Amino acid sequence: MQDHVKKLAEDLASFIEASPSAFHAVSVLEERLKSRGFIALDEKEAWSLQRGGRYYVKRNGSSLAAFIPGKKPLWESGFHIAGAHTDSPSFRIKKEGASLQGGILRMSVETYGGPIISTWLDRNLSLAGRVVTAAGTVTVDLKDPVAIIMNQAIHMNRDMNKGVEYNKQTHLQAAFTIAEQGDERSPAELFKALVAEKAGLDADSILDMELFLYDVQKPLISGMRGEFISSSRIDNLAMCHSIVEAIGEAELQDHSSLAVFFDNEEIGSRTLQGADSSFLRDLLDRLTAVTGGKGDDSYRARALSFSISADGAHAHHPNYPESHDPAYAPKIGGGPVIKISSTYRYSTTAETAALFKKLCKSEDVPVQELINRSDIPSGSTIGTMTSALTGIASVDVGSPMFAMHSIRETAGVRDHEYMTRVLKRFYNCDLNSL
Repeated sequence: MQDHVKKLAEDLASFIEASPSAFHAVSVLEERLKSRGFIALDEKEAWSLQRGGRYYVKRNGSSLAAFIPGKKPLWESGFHIAGAHTDSPSFRIKKEGASLQGGILRMSVETYGGPIISTWLDRNLSLAGRVVTAAGTVTVDLKDPVAIIMNQAIHMNRDMNKGVEYNKQTHLQAAFTIAEQGDERSPAELFKALVAEKAGLDADSILDMELFLYDVQKPLISGMRGEFISSSRIDNLAMCHSIVEAIGEAELQDHSSLAVFFDNEEIGSRTLQGADSSFLRDLLDRLTAVTGGKGDDSYRARALSFSISADGAHAHHPNYPESHDPAYAPKIGGGPVIKISSTYRYSTTAETAALFKKLCKSEDVPVQELINRSDIPSGSTIGTMTSALTGIASVDVGSPMFAMHSIRETAGVRDHEYMTRVLKRFYNCDLNSL
């Protein structure tokens, strides 16, 4: 395997390890953008932009957009947009859901998104997210394995290997510690004190918390030839990594380049900071106005634009070949996947798919297509929402992967390089010349 391909995969592993929550992912994206010369803007302040300048703006601390105004006015050249999401399926702690059972301090959890629940049991778990204190908001990552959700012994349920339906309220409570005799604090007070101690905070100053469980096992390059990467949160931090690498190397063009990283895709995106919000449309129209646009210029700018929605795609599973339409069975190592749905749960059209194929061809990158079996409903992601809200033509793509939404997903090292290379080309080319 080529050194630059392996190096990119190793950098992806570092990116994922440093991003145990959407808040952390945005912090890491911000650090990487700053190192490439991007300057922070605030939605509450007036903006003054320079053509060729490099800027970014955050919303809620869990979504971020970065952009480079081009040489030509937006209403003459449009935007090249690539988008992904920062969140992944997990379990959110119910901060008042503490209880003692059998001498064990447990916390009840709420499922976030659609995790494969069984993969989360008997894992060493930690906590990450944000804590709001009297002095402000703090991003927290306890790093240590502080919790576990235990399976029932097979001796107590001899039918366990026939399949178990876990009750989310009772069976998924996370165990944190053995309660000490004589401790008169309530379970909720004890939990807050333990979090404060681990995070270096004053428990009395904590006003609220948004904390999520995550697997402490590090990402690994695996396979006999190092062809796989196995990790939590490949969906969708791998696409975030490809996009930030691509826009980081974007050169000044006639068009304007934009990367957007949304939170809350896993729960439908209809939040202040999600793809089904005003965030992207507000940003596009504001950029047009700030750079001198008038009248219908913002509509012209959007009509001239093109968007790539990048999210993980289902690879053909060798143990479950019956789950795939045999005509559409993307392979790990086979390159980016164009995702298609007749019900437009993906934004892809024949024209937008053709344009993405031209991009891949220009970089000598193989490309694949995915349509679900006709009797299995398609998934969905941010493409249809952002396209509908902005009026911008869009294509939904992703790198092929196994076990999407498992606590441990697997993708192809070479595919990650393919996708990153195509996105770099996207930002640095005239689409009309392909």
